[in-house]
Amino acid sequence: MLKQRIITGLILAPIAIGGIFFLPPFEFSLFIGFVIAVGGWEWANLAGFSKQIERVAFAAFIALLLYLSTLLSSTAVLGASVLGWVAALYLITQYPGKKLLWECRFRRLLMGVFVLVPAWVGLVAIRETDVLAYNGQLVDVRYLIIYIMFIVWGADVGAYFAGKTWGNKKLAPNVSPGKSWAGVYGGLATTVLFAVIASVMLAMPIVDTLLLIVITLITAIFSVVGDLFESMLKRHRGIKDSSQLLPGHGGVLDRVDSLTAAVPVLTFLLILAGWF
Repeated sequence: MLKQRIITGLILAPIAIGGIFFLPPFEFSLFIGFVIAVGGWEWANLAGFSKQIERVAFAAFIALLLYLSTLLSSTAVLGASVLGWVAALYLITQYPGKKLLWECRFRRLLMGVFVLVPAWVGLVAIRETDVLAYNGQLVDVRYLIIYIMFIVWGADVGAYFAGKTWGNKKLAPNVSPGKSWAGVYGGLATTVLFAVIASVMLAMPIVDTLLLIVITLITAIFSVVGDLFESMLKRHRGIKDSSQLLPGHGGVLDRVDSLTAAVPVLTFLLILAGWF
């Protein structure tokens, strides 16, 4: 299993980095759109639609929605997504209660729309901006995408080590028994470190540094929500992974569940802050 994870990671990492840094905005939107459509194929199974024709049809439907979303305001889509993730947090805290609100497989299918489409909208909105001007500096937005990934990875790695060391009190035992409150705190501390490093690199004044830390912390919290939300649906469905497309890693959704929440939340908060 470990060997498979390493080999798959070595293959996927260059593809992801190459897509971020070398694809022009339009080609980047197609690249991410393909990933999101595959996520739609997996989500259909999470929702309870296991036939291939149903899964492919939902993937095609998601692809159509990605196109139609270009006709809408990105800010409106992202703002609605943030509200949706707040609702997801509520459902997670109530599990296994409140299942009547979402256990219908058509409702779970609809949840996939609100999870997948805004993630694409957020990434495309960032990439199409090309550069941001901050404090007299031009900042390549591709590094902002990398920063989002660092928030997610930092929250995950920090949670792993803090959880192994001090993780006695469980975070959401009914949803994901392995996660602890100590892990959450460790992950948040790691992302604060990343925010401080970024602020030093951009020579941010103290007020902007504090704002970046707050935005990063909120994003990290919702990245955990994204992970837990998929875990809740997998537990309800009785499956371990969203698919077996990535040997040793499970499915695409298993790799990007945290990003689907982190991307729209961070992008929307940057818009509110006037930085994007």
